[in-house]
Amino acid sequence: QVRLVESGGGSVQPGDSLTLSCAASGRTSDQFAMGWFRQAPGKAREWVGDISWTGNSAYYADGFEDRFTISRDNAKNTMYLQMNSLKPEDTGVYYCVAAPGPFYGLREEAEYDYWGQGTQVTVSS
Repeated sequence: QVRLVESGGGSVQPGDSLTLSCAASGRTSDQFAMGWFRQAPGKAREWVGDISWTGNSAYYADGFEDRFTISRDNAKNTMYLQMNSLKPEDTGVYYCVAAPGPFYGLREEAEYDYWGQGTQVTVSS
């Protein structure tokens, strides 16, 4: 079992940067990919991207890679989502996810066994 807790959300202005963190606890010695989903108001939840267990490979949904960067520090059991040049359309709840095993580049919700509670990001002037 892996427990995920997001932090770092908040209200920012367009053009600002923000970094979300996701702290994992529990069976963190097991190999697992981690990723992020986002749910904007009134829209379906969408995959942002994920990162391999080693942290060497990160994958992004179309439209995210130019401004978002996913990284992880396994020594701290923490994954990060660095978001730059934020836009109002980036507003939403951001969820941290984890999928046990060696695979990554996982785009579907059903591929992830563990979910955080979500953290709100609001981009508004």
